[in-house]
Amino acid sequence: MEEKNRTLGEFIIENQNSFQYSTGELSRIINSIRLAAKVVNYKVNKAGLVDIVGAAGEQNVQGEDQQKLDVFANETFIQTLINREIVCGIASEENDDFITVAGSDKGHNNKYVVLMDPLDGSSNIDVNVSVGTIFSVYRRITPMGTPVQLEDFLQPGINQVAAGYVIYGTSTMLVYTTGHGVNGFTLNPAIGTFYLSHPNMQFTPDGKIYSINEGNYINFPQGVKNYLKYCQMEEGDRPYTSRYIGSLVSDFHRNMIKGGIYIYPTSSKAPNGKLRLLYECNPMAFLAEQAGGKASDGYNRIMELQPKELHQRVPFFCGSKNMVEKAEAFMKES
Repeated sequence: MEEKNRTLGEFIIENQNSFQYSTGELSRIINSIRLAAKVVNYKVNKAGLVDIVGAAGEQNVQGEDQQKLDVFANETFIQTLINREIVCGIASEENDDFITVAGSDKGHNNKYVVLMDPLDGSSNIDVNVSVGTIFSVYRRITPMGTPVQLEDFLQPGINQVAAGYVIYGTSTMLVYTTGHGVNGFTLNPAIGTFYLSHPNMQFTPDGKIYSINEGNYINFPQGVKNYLKYCQMEEGDRPYTSRYIGSLVSDFHRNMIKGGIYIYPTSSKAPNGKLRLLYECNPMAFLAEQAGGKASDGYNRIMELQPKELHQRVPFFCGSKNMVEKAEAFMKES
């Protein structure tokens, strides 16, 4: 079949045999995410027309104001996954605790848990900047037939069996990996079908973009300050270009296509960084490594960190391999 005409559904079926252990559940999880993404995409694209933008009046577990669209996206993804009866548990950045899914037979016999950030970058909704959904899939480690436990979710990133994101932008894309490279699919809104548009996505080893909120410069660790000075120096192929959208999905997506590094470090205001290990850093790290890039907390590989709690935050350095390694060198020196 001609590469550019392959749909996401066809791609999933063709590659089903490459999923370790799976008898089709993992394919059905990706299909569920595809379905929920289309529903959320529809709402995102008409958000300016209806009363679905703006804060919902509640705060999520992180203490951040929940946007109405956050709540909608969260409920849409959770309900789609529960209705399909393919996961035994779900953890969301928007929920205090994980959700146990028993299935209609109440047998707790499903094998996978999904962790997600249902609407990343949602503070940008009302200014028409791209937002996204990030997801991560693990095989449960507690015995099948029993309800899921916290330990099923607190697995290091190296145990992920799939991860990806949906970016709702000028075009809507679903980008994912099951450990066999990274592929991107673009939604044709006229017929509601995702087509393979970006096969085998790769980070270039070097890039010319750095993405960080420089407004927090004064609060950054010395190693990050030194790396930023290096990026701005007129020498060799530098200075690099500064590009920061403030939506992780958008910044990561651009850097994967163009080459670059994304940094959200610790700071005196956010001593552990701001991004969540389970919902943001691990899935993006899996994608980065599968695309030839690298992801680190400044010192250690993100995917080898042992999570201690559901909403744990960590510093995040992610992108083109040589850029991340250079940043790590500045962190170690300081």
